[in-house]
Amino acid sequence: MALLYDPHAIVIPLKNVQRTVMNPSELEKQNRELKNELERLRSHQSQDEELLRFERLLSEISTQLIGCTQTDIQKPIELGLKLMADFLDVDQVVILEKSSASETKSRYGYRRDNHPFLFPQKLSNTFPYAKKMMDAGEVIVFTNLPHDIPPEAEIDRASCIKYGFKAVLGVPLKVGDAVMGSVICYSFSQPRTWSEGLVQRLRLFGEMVANSINRHRAEVKLQELNKQLQAENLYLKEEIGLKQSHPDIVGKSRAIIRVLKLVEQVAETDSTVLITGETGTGKELVAHAVHRLSKRKNRAMVILNCAALPPNLVESELFGHEKGAFTGALSRRIGRFETAHGSTIFLDEIDSLSLEMQAKLLRVLQQGTFERLGGASSMKVDVRVIAATNKNLAEEISKGSFREDLFYRLNVFPITVPPLRKRPEDIPLLVREFVKTISRQMGRKIDTIPQKSMEMLKRQPWPGNVRELQNVIERAIIISSTSTLSVPRLVSSPGDSKEVLTLDDVQRRHIIDVLENTGWRLSGSDGAAKLLDINPKTLESRMKKLGVHRPNKAPQ
Repeated sequence: MALLYDPHAIVIPLKNVQRTVMNPSELEKQNRELKNELERLRSHQSQDEELLRFERLLSEISTQLIGCTQTDIQKPIELGLKLMADFLDVDQVVILEKSSASETKSRYGYRRDNHPFLFPQKLSNTFPYAKKMMDAGEVIVFTNLPHDIPPEAEIDRASCIKYGFKAVLGVPLKVGDAVMGSVICYSFSQPRTWSEGLVQRLRLFGEMVANSINRHRAEVKLQELNKQLQAENLYLKEEIGLKQSHPDIVGKSRAIIRVLKLVEQVAETDSTVLITGETGTGKELVAHAVHRLSKRKNRAMVILNCAALPPNLVESELFGHEKGAFTGALSRRIGRFETAHGSTIFLDEIDSLSLEMQAKLLRVLQQGTFERLGGASSMKVDVRVIAATNKNLAEEISKGSFREDLFYRLNVFPITVPPLRKRPEDIPLLVREFVKTISRQMGRKIDTIPQKSMEMLKRQPWPGNVRELQNVIERAIIISSTSTLSVPRLVSSPGDSKEVLTLDDVQRRHIIDVLENTGWRLSGSDGAAKLLDINPKTLESRMKKLGVHRPNKAPQ
C-alpha cells in the first residue's frame, strides 16, 4: 500500500490522547478544540499569503513609480491607487496633501464606480478629529462607521453620516519626520477590517508615494528655477548688448538733488513708484537708481517699453503664454513679470497700455497674481513695479484712455524728473561726462571744450532733454578734427536774438533746424527723430501740433 505525502498538509499534534474510549461529551469537546486550532492555523496561513500578495503588489507599484519621469507621476500614482482599492476591496482611495498649516488639497484619487472621487472640503471644519490625527502622522482606522467614532469627535461622526462613510483606513505620507499628508481608503458600501500586518505594509505604500511626490515637487521647482534663470540670463545678455546712455545720474542742481533724495527715501521699501517727466529726462536712470539701492538689487531689473510692442503682443510679453495659446505659440514662454519674480520690473510709457491690459496690470498690483496667455492656473509673483510716463495721466483719465484706479495704484510714490531747461547748471557736468564717455568709446581724444560752445549749449531749450544733448555731443565728437570739441550750430540759440519767444515757438524753430540738417528725413539712423531721440510718431504728432511742415509740401 503506497503512502501519499501532501506537502501542504497541516500537522496537528495530538496531546494527551488516551487510548481508552472517551465518553461522548469529552469527545465533542476535544473535537471543538481541534477544529478551533485548525481554523487558527488556516487563518495565519491565509494572512501570510495575503501579506505576500500585498508585498508583490507594492513591488509592482514601486517599479512603476521609479520608472516614471518626475514630470509625469500622475498616471503611476493613480494606477497604484486603483490597485490598492482593488486589493483592499474599498470604494475609493485618495491622497490628501497638506497645502497650508490648516488645510489640505487632493490632486490624486481613484473611485471604483468611475464617479469623481469624493473629497470633503476644509477638513479642519468637517473632520477636525481625523485632521488632527493626519497632521500628527498617525494611522487612522475606523472599521464600523459611525459607531466606532469616539464621543469627542461628534463633528466627524456627523460628517461620516453625511458622506456615507462605512469604514476608513488612513496612513501618513511621510518623508523622514516631515508629514506631507495621508493616503485615505474609504468604504461606502459596508464596514471593513484590516489586519495589523496589512496596515503596516500600507504605511510602506504611503512612504513610497510621499517620496515620489517630494521628488516631483523638487524636480518641478528646479525646472521652474532653471527656466527663470535662463530667462534672466538671456535678458541680461540682451541688456549688456544694448548701448547704455550712462549708469549714473549726473547733476548738482537743486532739482536733481531733490530727485535723488526721493530715490533714497523710497528705495528700501517695496512701494510702487511712478516716475513722470518729459521725453529724454532720464526716467529709466531714476528707476535704475531706485532698484540699485533696494533690497532687490542682487536680481536684474526687468525693463519693458510698453509703447515699443504691438498691442497684440503686450499681454504675452508681460505675462507669458502657454504652448498653443495662439498661432505661432510653439512652446511655453515666461513673461516679464515671471522673470522679475523677486526683483523689480520697470514699465516705461505705461500710458500706452490698452484699457484691457491696464485692468490686468491692476490685478497684479492688487493681488500679485496673473495667468499666462492660454493658461488656466494663476501664477503668484513677488515683483516691485516702477512705472514711467511722459504724459499727464490726469488728462488721460479725463479722456477715458487711462484707468483712474490704476493711476492711484501706481501713484503711491511719485517722482517727477525735471526737464533739462530747468537745470541749466547741470549742462556743463553732463557735457563733460558725455565727452569723456563717448570719446573713450570712439577711441578719440577730446580734452578741450570751448567756453563759447558751452554757453551756447546752456542757452538751448533742449525739448529732447538729456538724450538730445547726448546726441549733439556724440555728433560733435564725430566731426571734431582736433582734440578741441567742435559743436556744430545745429540749433538756433534764443540768446542770439532779443525776441521773446514762447516755448512752442522755440520748439518749432528747433525742430525745423534739425529737420533742415537731416534733409527733412524723419526716421532712420540719420533722421530727425534719431537726433532728437524721440519716437518718429511722437515727432510727427509734435510737428502737427506746432504746424511744422516741409516748405514745398502743404500741411495735411
